[in-house]
Amino acid sequence: MSSDPFQDPGPGSASGEAGASASPPEGGGPVLRLLARGLELWLRQQCEAIGHLEIQLTGSAAALLRGRLEGVSLNARRVVFRQLEFEEVELRSEPIRVRMGPLLRSQAVQLDHPFRIRGRVAFSGEGLNRSLAASEWRSLGDGLAEQLLGLTPLRSLAIDGDRLLLSACGVASEEPIRIEASLGAAEGTVEVRALDGGPTARLPMDPNVSIERAELGQGRLQLEGEARVSP
Repeated sequence: MSSDPFQDPGPGSASGEAGASASPPEGGGPVLRLLARGLELWLRQQCEAIGHLEIQLTGSAAALLRGRLEGVSLNARRVVFRQLEFEEVELRSEPIRVRMGPLLRSQAVQLDHPFRIRGRVAFSGEGLNRSLAASEWRSLGDGLAEQLLGLTPLRSLAIDGDRLLLSACGVASEEPIRIEASLGAAEGTVEVRALDGGPTARLPMDPNVSIERAELGQGRLQLEGEARVSP
């Protein structure tokens, strides 16, 4: 087996997918199938919503019984996590320590040790606008409006091809002020740059998350990077 902790799943992996309800994963033996269902349950408990979910596990039953899973890959669509609306999520993990005892007793899987994941997420313009209007992220949107437009609150955000379109309207103003911006990754976070030499803003980032690539295209915002997960 390759020493790369983020290798693609090979033969012997177990997979499962779900829409509104779960379907049993095929292949990989009963222990991997049980763990795939346990991980699916754990993921759904962490998120407000998951539309489509597909999980692949890499490892062996013998290693699992010793509490080691070689890796997890997942693909999901229409995910809501902490009021952030993701259109697509593609992630793969390094080896994970898993407590199998509770799972074998038909309880939820327990992950006690931090682990790293790498992957890609995509937002639609509509989903990103709703996310920044949600209570948990409204201050982030207002901070962008303050730095790029000089006033708050953020009224709307849209994606037009490879550009961000932001608008804000001050308390005493009836007409919104609009700006076009591009974005990219810089020093582990997302940098938003007003076009035509205007101001620049960097998003505050969780210290456990590092953004390596950020781009706009075809009406979507795509981010790639790495994160440390602490169960």
